[in-house]
Amino acid sequence: MKPATRIILIGAPVAIAVSAILGIGGEEEIPLADRPREARKTAAPVQNPLASGTASERQALEARIAKMPAGLADPAKKEIAAQLVSSAEHSTLNWRGRYGSIEDLGDGRGYTAGIIGFCSGTNDMLQLVEAYTADHPDNGLARYLPALRKVDGSDSHEGLDPGFTDAWAAEAAKPPFRAAQDAARDRIYFDPAVRLAKMDGLGTLGQFIYYDAMLLHGPGLARDGFYGIRQEAMRKARTAAEGGAEKRYLNAFLDESRSAMRARTGPARRDTSRIDTAQRVFLRNGNTRLTPPLQWRMYGEAFRIPAS
Repeated sequence: MKPATRIILIGAPVAIAVSAILGIGGEEEIPLADRPREARKTAAPVQNPLASGTASERQALEARIAKMPAGLADPAKKEIAAQLVSSAEHSTLNWRGRYGSIEDLGDGRGYTAGIIGFCSGTNDMLQLVEAYTADHPDNGLARYLPALRKVDGSDSHEGLDPGFTDAWAAEAAKPPFRAAQDAARDRIYFDPAVRLAKMDGLGTLGQFIYYDAMLLHGPGLARDGFYGIRQEAMRKARTAAEGGAEKRYLNAFLDESRSAMRARTGPARRDTSRIDTAQRVFLRNGNTRLTPPLQWRMYGEAFRIPAS
């Protein structure tokens, strides 16, 4: 593992609905169209762009999205996305080997665990264990649910030590818990990010940039949450769905994401390699489809995904 300053996944779900967006644009002929891990206040929180629209509008939009190219949701591209995230979160492309990882990184989020860094202090770990326990009530983590509810929003280990880390690692050896981690990742982060990126007319790389930002900043409405960052980027450049240049918009979005990362102080201040020497490199090279071979550096370490 790299230093704790880089593995910070901020997120919890917001109520997700969708509003209709019309038009055509973007790569691959795509039609146009946080709860933060630490409490933050903002004078003017933005509105969740996915939280409006009538039932008929949502139905029409979902039908439109279903006709779009798979993009990052294509199994081969989703595998690449998992490897890219794992290079940042675990310094390895072997993301499947990280289901059982768990440690306190000293970043104020309690325990960080699993394939994307579910945290005991940020609600997503609680959601994961609750959902898993609903399907598997006799699992080894179920007895820790009262403690997880109590420490949610803090860095406390009260009620979790000394057995929680061993219980997590033991449960992660079981296929159902690994599947539960996959499902929570998709429900809280991957699916909403990819859907919104498609609505914004973004191709596969843009969809990954949204997904990674959703993991980093959480699906929050404050300026340093995902939706706040997106709104700030839209003030500087039009999305492809609005008729803008995709590359210009994505650069604006990465600028805002990077600024949010650098604005934090102490343990929460992150190394920005995942933007500077990975995503920005792919964008500069025009690889909007995330087509292998892919080469990037993460915290000075070189990674490569060969051509298939």
